[in-house]
Amino acid sequence: MNFDLKEILTASMVLFAVIDIVGSIPIIIDLRKKVGHIQSEKASLVAAILMILFLFVGKEILNLIGIDVNSFAVAGAFIIFFLALEMILGIQLYKDDEPETAAVVPLAFPLIAGAGTMTSILSLRAEYQPINIVIAIVVNIIFVYIVLKSSGRIEKVLGKQGINVIRKIFGVILLAIAVKLFATNIKGLF
Repeated sequence: MNFDLKEILTASMVLFAVIDIVGSIPIIIDLRKKVGHIQSEKASLVAAILMILFLFVGKEILNLIGIDVNSFAVAGAFIIFFLALEMILGIQLYKDDEPETAAVVPLAFPLIAGAGTMTSILSLRAEYQPINIVIAIVVNIIFVYIVLKSSGRIEKVLGKQGINVIRKIFGVILLAIAVKLFATNIKGLF
């Protein structure tokens, strides 16, 4: 086991940018309004397990079911694209008639541990020691948990107008991430 602080910091920053939990605050607040309660612990734990599992067996699982990393990333780009459209246009594309809770779907997957995150984890694995990536995942999950747990307070501080402004800004950023993820990986399909 080679602990490397530089690898941990770099991997943490990459995952922080891809997970973009701060940019997801408007989505989290919307989900809380729809379902009444967000299971922060469960969402964080499931996302952590998904990311760590994917770190060690992700490529093999994708190969087993005949999906390459590029296809997975393009599919993730579509999910991110539609989430961004919801944020920018103020429409609802994902409809769950009777959502009981928001934990696994859509929080843990695809919002926290989505295709972009999983693809990034596979990319990091090619360059860094797995133990350093695991530590980076844990660091990010702690931050995710704090944001999920305090989403009500964040909403009060920002107010309705602040949330709407952030929703539009991060919707555009999310849209840009979707386009980049799509453009980067679509070439690999042909």
